[in-house]
Amino acid sequence: MEFQTPFQHVFRPGDAEKRPLLLLHGTGGNEHDLLDLADAVAPGRAVISPRGRVLENGMPRFFRRFAEGKFDEDDVRLRASELADFVAGATKAFGVKAPIALGFSNGANIAAALLVNHPDVLAGAVLLRAMAPFKAMPKAALNNKPVLLVSGSVDTMIPKADSDRLALWLSENGASLAHKTWPTGHGLVQQDIAAITAFLSEQD
Repeated sequence: MEFQTPFQHVFRPGDAEKRPLLLLHGTGGNEHDLLDLADAVAPGRAVISPRGRVLENGMPRFFRRFAEGKFDEDDVRLRASELADFVAGATKAFGVKAPIALGFSNGANIAAALLVNHPDVLAGAVLLRAMAPFKAMPKAALNNKPVLLVSGSVDTMIPKADSDRLALWLSENGASLAHKTWPTGHGLVQQDIAAITAFLSEQD
């Protein structure tokens, strides 16, 4: 089946019994950025990895923002809808199950927007250094969907209140949430690898 999509992407087949990973890079990244991370935390899983279609000073992102931490919410909704269509098309074309999102920073924020507006396209999510994508977060039926949210207590890009607000929304809307916070900044650390590996080993 030919898969027509405007997203540049990588697909790597894997164990058909396990959920594939939907890799969502951070600002300035691309569809190759998180492949090594996927290999480290979940070797053998299929991978679907799209490149964000918005450019900010030449750097790919998944949605527009007005400033750091201030999102163009109309664009977030539009891009989340486009990404949801991509995921639905990719799973059908590649013959895989609904994926678990593995997103970092901007990629984690668009994954959170999928959980808000298109939760059915994901089987779960790993949100690394994420914040709530909307000022007013609407209700959603997450139906015990497993979510790992990992924050940094000295992350200068995401205030603790912002990650805590996302955590509260996830819990109140039915996610099976694990929220972990390390004494680190915005970049990934070894503790993230261990936490993601443990979380994914419990899925499927």
